[in-house]
Order: sequence, then C-alpha cells, then structure tokens
Amino acid sequence: MNNPAILSQPLSPAQQPIFHAPAWTVDAVLALFELPFSDLMFQAQQALRENFDPNAVQRSTLLSVKTGNCSEDCGYCSQSKRYQTGLETQRLLSTEEVLAAAKAAKEQGAGRFCMGAAWRGPKEKDLPAVMEMVSAVKALGLETCVTLGILKDGQADQLKEAGLDYYNHNLDTAPEFYGDVVTTHTYQDRLDTLQSVRAAGLKVCSGGIVGMGETRQHRAGLISKLANLDPPPESVPINNLVPIPGTPLGNSDPIDIFEFARTIAAARITMPRSYVRLSAGREQMSEAEQALCFLAGANSIFYGDHLLTTSNPQTPRDNVLFEKLGLHGV
Repeated sequence: MNNPAILSQPLSPAQQPIFHAPAWTVDAVLALFELPFSDLMFQAQQALRENFDPNAVQRSTLLSVKTGNCSEDCGYCSQSKRYQTGLETQRLLSTEEVLAAAKAAKEQGAGRFCMGAAWRGPKEKDLPAVMEMVSAVKALGLETCVTLGILKDGQADQLKEAGLDYYNHNLDTAPEFYGDVVTTHTYQDRLDTLQSVRAAGLKVCSGGIVGMGETRQHRAGLISKLANLDPPPESVPINNLVPIPGTPLGNSDPIDIFEFARTIAAARITMPRSYVRLSAGREQMSEAEQALCFLAGANSIFYGDHLLTTSNPQTPRDNVLFEKLGLHGV
C-alpha cells in the first residue's frame, strides 16, 4: 500500500514532469462539440454570464489599409496575387484617409478600429506609415488593432510604442489541416508571430475560419490550440468562410449553422474571459442564425459595411437586430 505521508511530499526537481498535459486537449474539446445542443448552449451561456455582461457586444470596425497583390497562397483569400478574383488592388492608404474612416466608425458606435494590410509581413519601409496610423487612431480614443502578417524581430515592439492595443494573427485551422489551406508559410510562423506580440506586451486577437472542408475534429483542434496559448487570446474571431470565386476554396459548401454555433460555444467555454467574435460570413446569416450565435456565447462583431474585401451587414441593419435582441454595444 502507498504511504500517504510519502505521497503528500512535494516532488523533487528531478521528479517533476517535463511536459504538462494541455488544459484543453483535442478530445476534451471534441467532447464539448458532441454534447446535446441545448446542454452545450447552457454551458456556453454560463461561461459568458460568469465573465461578461451577457447583453453587451463589443463592436469593431475593420479597414483594409493596403489591398491585394499579396505573395501568399492562403486558399480562402481574394488578395493573393496567385488567384484571379477580379479584386482591385489598392496602395497603402494615407493617415488622413484612415483617420477619416476611424472617425466615422467611432460616430457609428465602434469601440475598436482594426487596420489590415495584405502583406506576407510588413517591410521596414512600410512600418513608420502604419505606426503613424495607429497613433492617430489611438488619439481618437479608440482601441487599435492591426493585422499585417508575419512580424520580424522588433516590429511588435515598435507597434506597441506607437500605441497599438491588439495584434490580429489567426491560426486559421488545426495544425494537421493547415497545409491543405496554406503552403507559403507554416503554422510555426504564425505561432512565432503571436509569441513576439505577447513579448511586446500587446493583446492578441487570434481565431480561425470554419467551412473550409475541415472535419469536426479539425475544428476541435483549432479551438484546443487557441485555448492552450498562454494566455489565451483576448479576442477570438470565428469566421464562417465566404467562398470567393477564383480562389481554391471558391466552391466550398457552406457549413451547417448548428455546427458553426457549436464552434462558437466551444470557444466560449474553453476561453471564458475572451471576446469571441462573430466575424466573416455574418452577412449571409439570417437574424435568427445570428441570434443563435449570440446565444452560443459570441459577444463581439465587426461593425460596418466591409471586412477587408468582403461585405458585412450594414450598420442600420445591425442596430435593428440589436434592438430586437436587447443587446447594446460597447
């Protein structure tokens, strides 16, 4: 029989385990997906209500500050120069153009302003212009976020000094499915950028895309990977693929709305203190489908007419929906 006194003694350094099991294994997340739907929604609502005002929705506006001609081959993206999508490319906007859009977003009730540039990663010559945009938007009293691709050493620190609050860099999907979607940069490249963002003291916005042909296990793998980041992202966008003609995923079949809601619920339960954002694909959803996603624990949206190169529900439509559901923006 084991001696309780011996078991109660702390392990010596040599006895300590080298690896620790993740807080949320893929199997544990998969078990959430497989719960009866009402049970899953109940758990998601519990997690939401323990950490947030359940009727408050964080509203962000996203602006493409440099559009198209990207060198990467992300299979979902209209901005890759490898695909013929009819997208009109656009140079890097001026600070004045960005500031005008940010002022309009603030007047319409957005609390965070996100700026995206279609690059593999920013060149050093481009960074001062982006930093100027960040500082100008920050001066308006808005939270600031950028998504610029893979960061080089020191770039996250420069953005932090300019007043950046959040850096967005999505993991997209589970590691084992990633190569079916992107080949020009690796999963580790994405993780390395997130690590440099954390080291600079920035908040992380990172999520993924569903409906790309992945399995439920892949969706569970994505959520597991995000939830086990230390700490998890403060903001987790869950995107419903908008198939773009001309891209490799342009003919993808839509994901079932209940499976999409399960993905949001799994994100809410595993990352209870994070904002879970109902992101791309929302324009294609009915009011009832969006309400289901809020019930599943989503408490953030993109607010405005466009998401980089795809359309988004117009602000008046969102205001009507918020009124019907008794939601308010933050």
